[in-house]
Parts: sequence; C-alpha cells; structure tokens
Amino acid sequence: MVIYPASLLLMAGGALGAFLLRRSWLRRDGSAPGLIAGGWVVLLGLLLTSAFLIGPVKGTALALAMEGIGALLVIWLGRVRRKAGRLREVDVAPEPLEEPGRVWRGVLRTLLAGPLGMTAAMAVAFCLTVYMPGDPRTRIVIGGLLMPVLWGLAMTWTLADRRILRATAALVGTSVVGFGLAWLGAHLGASA
Repeated sequence: MVIYPASLLLMAGGALGAFLLRRSWLRRDGSAPGLIAGGWVVLLGLLLTSAFLIGPVKGTALALAMEGIGALLVIWLGRVRRKAGRLREVDVAPEPLEEPGRVWRGVLRTLLAGPLGMTAAMAVAFCLTVYMPGDPRTRIVIGGLLMPVLWGLAMTWTLADRRILRATAALVGTSVVGFGLAWLGAHLGASA
C-alpha cells in the first residue's frame, strides 16, 4: 500500500479547516466570519492545490478523502458524552414523530418524500450527467447510480424536517433548477 506524502498534509489540512469551522460554530454570536472564511479557504485551497499538483482526478479524489478523514477526526474529538440520566426533556430536540399526528400531514409528507423527492433527485442526477466531464456512457451510469442515493437523502431530509412548506419549496426549487440546467446544457451541447 502506497501512502502519498501529501495524504498526511491533506488530512491535517482537513482537520484544520474543520477545526476553524467548528470554532466559528461554537461562537454563536456571529463574531467569527474570519474563521468561516479561513476554514473554507483552507479546505478549498488544499483541494485545488492537490488537483493541480497530483492531477485533476487522482488529486481531487485524494484531497476529498483525506480532508474528509481529517474533518471526521475533529468531529470525533469534539463529541460530547452525556449520561442518559442527566438529560432533561428540554435538552433533547423533539423528534418529528412526537408532534401531534394529523392525517393530512402524513399524506403530504409521503407525497413530498416519495414522488417529489424522486423528481428532485432525478433533476440533480440529470444535471450532473449533462455537465460531468468524461465519456457519455460513464456519465449516464454515474447519474443512474447517484439517483437512488440522492432520492434517499431527499426522503430523509423531507421526513426529518418539521416545516412542510420549507421542504416543499426546496424540493420544487431543486426540481425546476436541476431540470432547467440539464435541459439548457443538453441543448447548448447539441447545438455546439
């Protein structure tokens, strides 16, 4: 197994970027725009540098993986352990299933998570398929493999969100923008 020397640098950079972003999140008074900008500059700068020095495909993949591992280490080290006996009812966020049940909300959530979530996932997958570089057959396969993952993410988010109108607006907006961009890219690519 070959470990690139850049791997450790990218992992440390991912940890640094995540640490800066986490510090900005801990300051909830909004006084940390420099930490937010610094964290994103570190993460994106290392990604672009890795893509330039190692190669666009291998460098980007290595940077995403190693920066992600470094960020997960920061998250792991910053976790908070609480004993179950010390938790109070106000310390825990309410679960979506704990709200008063109404049939129309359940039907609406099902329609949002199912067909509308699938439509939004298809829109994003089509958009990625149209704009991704590479062989068209590879792009189609990647778009097809991404579609169920994106649909699962849309369903999870829709069912976990307590505000139905926000979920509806996000899914409809994603569908319209995704299909619109895919249509535009397909027509501009066909005319060129």
